[in-house]
Amino acid sequence: MAYTEQRAYVELHLAVFLWGFTAILGDLIQLSALTLVWWRVLLTSLSLIFFVRITRMVREVGLRRFLLLAGIGVIVALHWVTFYGAIKLANASIALVCMATTSLFSSLLEPLIVGRRFVWYELLLGIFILPGIWLIVDGVDAGMNVGIAVGLLSAALVSVFTSLNKKYIGSSDPLRITFIELGAATLFLAPFLYSLGGERFWPSPTDWFYLLVLALICTTLTFFLSLRALSKLSAFASNLTVNMEPVYGIFLAYFLLDDAQELSPNFYWGTLLILVAVFGYTAAMRFVRRRARRLLL
Repeated sequence: MAYTEQRAYVELHLAVFLWGFTAILGDLIQLSALTLVWWRVLLTSLSLIFFVRITRMVREVGLRRFLLLAGIGVIVALHWVTFYGAIKLANASIALVCMATTSLFSSLLEPLIVGRRFVWYELLLGIFILPGIWLIVDGVDAGMNVGIAVGLLSAALVSVFTSLNKKYIGSSDPLRITFIELGAATLFLAPFLYSLGGERFWPSPTDWFYLLVLALICTTLTFFLSLRALSKLSAFASNLTVNMEPVYGIFLAYFLLDDAQELSPNFYWGTLLILVAVFGYTAAMRFVRRRARRLLL
């Protein structure tokens, strides 16, 4: 059966929908954010061993690039710890809305990291997102503000490691890159597990089930589906679809968790404003690119 563009859309939407479950699973797993992330990166790394040649990895990738990718893996680890930390400190809905601000941080940080010029419509995005953040802060209990701050830090870390990946991965094998980055994340987080004190390290039977779903289905499988879909779809279509992750996640959290009882209408107005800004950003990019093509003709 031929791999068509329509099938690629279906697989990418499935991957994004499953990514929306990561916040739900993070809320359900009764482990600290640090322990949860360590088990996730460990299990995902182990699942990729069969797809990479470990003995030749450093020689084929090159020591410098290997160390760069390992460093990016440390940033990925910090992103996931802060993401699940935001869930534990606030709730899944708040953590997901914070992730919708990644475009704002990318507009500010990517030019500095990659070395390109600032784009006016990307900076304009930030102006529209900031009132949304204010409404969200105003729409939750003050005790959740720390969770919001940690969630925004997590979104900033996403923009950092995404920009670094764009700059350094080149034509490397995506599966190998993922193994190096998540393997480095596993080793980086391991020493910090000793600082947990009396907190539980071993997952319960229920936690094991959720962790396996998180690692094998919501990480390894979605990574495979998204990469295969990207080979067929345009960058714009892919980015527009990926922007649906917080929408799916918030929708799932509303029905599967008790988040709605903790949030006021201002939270949802702020969320709507941020999502309008994010999708408006992609529309603006499409408009600017079309206009640029017409000027060149």
